[in-house]
Amino acid sequence: MSEATMSEVAVSEVAMSEPIMVGMPGIKEVRPPRREGQSYFIRTFGCQMNEHDSERIAGLLESDGMVCADSVDTADLIVLNTCTIRENADVKLYGYLGSLKRAKTERPTLRIAVGGCSAQKERDLIQERAGWVDVVFGTHNVHRVVDLLDHAEDWGPVTEIWDEANAVADIPSGLPVHRETEHSAWVTITIGCNNSCTFCIVPIVRGAELSRRPGDVIREIEGLARAGVKEITLLGQNVNSYGRDLDLNGHKPLFAELLRRAGDVAGIERIRFTSPHPKDFREDVAYAMAETPAVCEQIHFPLQSGSDRILARMHRGYTAERFLAKLKMMRTIVPDLASSTDVIVGFPGETEADFEGTLDVMRQARFDNAYMFQFSPRPGTPAAEMDGHVDPDVIQQRFNRLTTLQNAITMELNQAQVGREVNVMVEGPSKKDASVATTRTRGNRIVHIEGSWQPGTFLDVRVVRAAAHHLGGVLL
Repeated sequence: MSEATMSEVAVSEVAMSEPIMVGMPGIKEVRPPRREGQSYFIRTFGCQMNEHDSERIAGLLESDGMVCADSVDTADLIVLNTCTIRENADVKLYGYLGSLKRAKTERPTLRIAVGGCSAQKERDLIQERAGWVDVVFGTHNVHRVVDLLDHAEDWGPVTEIWDEANAVADIPSGLPVHRETEHSAWVTITIGCNNSCTFCIVPIVRGAELSRRPGDVIREIEGLARAGVKEITLLGQNVNSYGRDLDLNGHKPLFAELLRRAGDVAGIERIRFTSPHPKDFREDVAYAMAETPAVCEQIHFPLQSGSDRILARMHRGYTAERFLAKLKMMRTIVPDLASSTDVIVGFPGETEADFEGTLDVMRQARFDNAYMFQFSPRPGTPAAEMDGHVDPDVIQQRFNRLTTLQNAITMELNQAQVGREVNVMVEGPSKKDASVATTRTRGNRIVHIEGSWQPGTFLDVRVVRAAAHHLGGVLL
């Protein structure tokens, strides 16, 4: 808690256990929309969890009468939903806030709010370095954004950060959501993480793992189906451990059970999930994938490194052999499984032999796609304090070798798709050519097709050509 009192409103902090009330203490006054006709602009940094949080922020703002602005120049409110995973995330945030200082000077009524992981980690530092920010809210305070704006307008800048030591986190259900697409949607099933990966700051900024009750998840999916959504993606830092913190009359719901229940919801034709943790992946989930028609034959399975020594330093909880064995198990149970992964190059202590181990695992795994990163130390994580940091030139050279290998594997696998007949869902016109539709297979491969269809339309196509990062198809 800040030492500022409520009369010192220039910089105040309000804990989650002390909600800002309107009216008499303990009574939340329901008021009409306060910002009718005003506009907002949200810039999102980071992962799918942040993207979904931004959808909920937009929904809350629109419930308060606001409309989405075309750009920051015309917005009455600018919201930055931040990330802190990558090394330059904070640099980008403060650079962007610096560019907004002039806008705030020229338009004093402009409101600026900063939320997400950087807001949770930086806490009061954001308003200390960027005093023109009106609202700072943490990762568990998304549902409070309108109340915090009220407070900022009535009393002055406010910071509300979830504190694991003093407050119980929750996953609010039933929040309004503004989605960019009508045919697909995110559905959060867990927040936080109980793992201790030494390179990751997520447990610090999002707290311990917390699962939503399965009934709440299914009711949300049913509501999405009634609204015309065809595809959902279940979100969690580690979806495999879903339900371990719940006790429903002596029963702990497992992720495989949730997958099957989600697959029973009428109208939902595709279900994806991200991300599973290899150490927790079990056969029951693979069988649920294979036996639930709506669940797509696609898995994102983060490797991070192919060296057992580096995996141990990362605290990943598996070896390269166990990782490959689980991937083989999934491919045996789920026919035609498409796979992708994450790899970190240059983790502290990584030798040439360690990196060769990563290349070897990548050759054996033959992922359809890979998200490859150069290690960047995050303050507050154990890896940032480790010895043996690798020379940046060496990291770059290794990164280039890994990229070359994966690009070759991806191209080979794409070429193997030529001639196949696949079902795709239209996402919309191609960004490069409006006469071409961008579609996606159940295996998450992009297929470009000449023509125009309503997003969310399902088509049967034949793949006729392969490129490095997409396929070309013709309508059957």
